[in-house]
Amino acid sequence: MGKSPVDQVLAALADQALVLIQVDRVEGSGPREVGAWMVLGEGFCQGSIGGGQLEFEAMALARELLLQENIAGFSRRFPLGPRLGQCCGGVVTLSFERLPKGAEQSQGQVLRQRLGPAAEGLMSVALFGGGHVGRAIVELLGRLPCRVFWVDSREAVFPPDLPAHVQSECSEPVERAVAEVAPGSQVLIMSFSHAEDLDIVAACLRRQRERGDLAFIGLIGSKSKWASFRQRLLARGFEEAELAQVSCPIGLAGIQGKQPEVIAIAVVAQLLSR
Repeated sequence: MGKSPVDQVLAALADQALVLIQVDRVEGSGPREVGAWMVLGEGFCQGSIGGGQLEFEAMALARELLLQENIAGFSRRFPLGPRLGQCCGGVVTLSFERLPKGAEQSQGQVLRQRLGPAAEGLMSVALFGGGHVGRAIVELLGRLPCRVFWVDSREAVFPPDLPAHVQSECSEPVERAVAEVAPGSQVLIMSFSHAEDLDIVAACLRRQRERGDLAFIGLIGSKSKWASFRQRLLARGFEEAELAQVSCPIGLAGIQGKQPEVIAIAVVAQLLSR
């Protein structure tokens, strides 16, 4: 499992000074939103503020700032018009901040809060299952600004080097962890057994009955799997209206293929499209 973008920035800071470029303000239309960032160093680049001539000029200014240890930073306003060759038509204000070598020691937590996925409003995903598809999904989500709560009943399935915004938990029974899922989360269910899947779905539906705070409940599998689950959940006392909250199969329509990586792309695309 690769390091998250923020982890890579902090690791680079241990060896060299960097410059943080961040979108502070957007007037009209711009290529990226407020808060978007990139970090530049000697042979190091992470993140993006939208590409194009804007990013090219910003990188040139950042390289100049790297050489000036006596300047902490500055802001610059960029009209996105003919001069930059970008037709967005808006105005973007960027901040440039020099991060000295070793800043990860004193500013690590602050940088995680500024650059990481802990800010409010980011997608929150609860993933139940550490099989091939589950791992492929975490690989994708590990590179996106989101929060991931990854649960399995088998401790050994979790790799040791998870990104900072991916929290793993071994839970036995696995459905007990449903109570710990953050409100507003999108839940994905794909454990190693149908029995576990059924118990997790039931726990999610009970939570919806009591709190109604899960944004999405998705179950991996076929229509025939859901037909079987539907009968068993009805036998447990759930109503048809409650079962309608479960999506099965999952994945954005039109993406073909059964390889774990392809399924992961389809599932993450569905989450992002909601």
